[in-house]
Amino acid sequence: MTLQSVVAAAKETAATTVARTASENDRLGRFPDEAIGALGRVGLLGMMLPRDVGGAGLGARALAEVVAALAEVDASVAMVFLMHACAAMTIAAAKRTTAIERVLGDIAAGRHLSTLAFSETGSRSHFWAPVSRASSLNGSGVRLTARKSFVTSAGHAQSYVASALAPRGVGPTDTTLYLVDARSAGVMVASPWDGLGLRANASAAVTLDGCLVPNDLHLTDDGAGFAAMLSVVLPLFNVGQAAVSLGLCRATLAAVTAHLKSTRFEHLGATLGEALPNLRAQLATMQIETDGLAARLDDVLRSLESPGDLTMLRVLEAKAAASETAIAVTSLAMRTGGGAALSRQTGIERLFRDAQAGAVMAPTTDVLRDFIGKAILGLPLF
Repeated sequence: MTLQSVVAAAKETAATTVARTASENDRLGRFPDEAIGALGRVGLLGMMLPRDVGGAGLGARALAEVVAALAEVDASVAMVFLMHACAAMTIAAAKRTTAIERVLGDIAAGRHLSTLAFSETGSRSHFWAPVSRASSLNGSGVRLTARKSFVTSAGHAQSYVASALAPRGVGPTDTTLYLVDARSAGVMVASPWDGLGLRANASAAVTLDGCLVPNDLHLTDDGAGFAAMLSVVLPLFNVGQAAVSLGLCRATLAAVTAHLKSTRFEHLGATLGEALPNLRAQLATMQIETDGLAARLDDVLRSLESPGDLTMLRVLEAKAAASETAIAVTSLAMRTGGGAALSRQTGIERLFRDAQAGAVMAPTTDVLRDFIGKAILGLPLF
């Protein structure tokens, strides 16, 4: 699979399978099983995995383009895919064991969905600092007891990449990452997500009550989980979240354009777009902001492809700026579309609701701004 082929497959799947159920899944808060199954069948769930386990070996640019294409149709599906990709690459970075090889093979074959389980109620949006601690089982593995919050695909993923303080960890970043089989005894999922936006991504609390994680499912050495979060997860997640925002902006532009072209002032014999220059100006603002976000995303991807001193700063900026852009564009669209936008007929209100999540999804925009300020001043981020 090439970059071009996976993007084409994503667009085709989005236009057919994803589009068919997006509105109803949003209305019902129903997980998009059909869409995720389709993504697996066309090879997208394993597209970033190394070729030696059956993946396509693609990188962050492929992730961004696929996520943006999915988000244009359903941001919930895009988020499920993004969290899976982050989890899959964390698993791929682990020391290979027979159990890890088996999971990677299943992901590459499109029959295993994974996700991240980092955030906890006790540390909230500081996802890098779990308050739970693994208990050593004298060399045979660990037991995990934790209450993970806002876990995407909760109850639908086959595995969870979970964090916990190492058994002998001292500070809040002395963490280890583990792969928890969703069928393990002690895994419990709270009631389904019923929120404002991203209603179909099954974000829920997951309780790990004394879950046994054998040694061959430890994804990092003890205390090395924090480094994996920063080096593997953070860049992919921030770029992917920026791509979700870009997809939402593009979908919003398309919806507003269609509305202004098709809705008419019968007494004037003109469409809204023809008759009202203020609406044309608002549409132009949305276009400018969307194009600017696309350029920013391309910039951070180039930086990741050729890393330099400013790469981490660009990664931090990407999600913060993209989330605010999506909120601004969809908010302006709500005003531009008037009463029609408030209804479900244009699809704009769903885009507006979905756009709100980016700013409060860890790392939140406020946290990112603090990180960016520290980076500019040469201060340690943590």
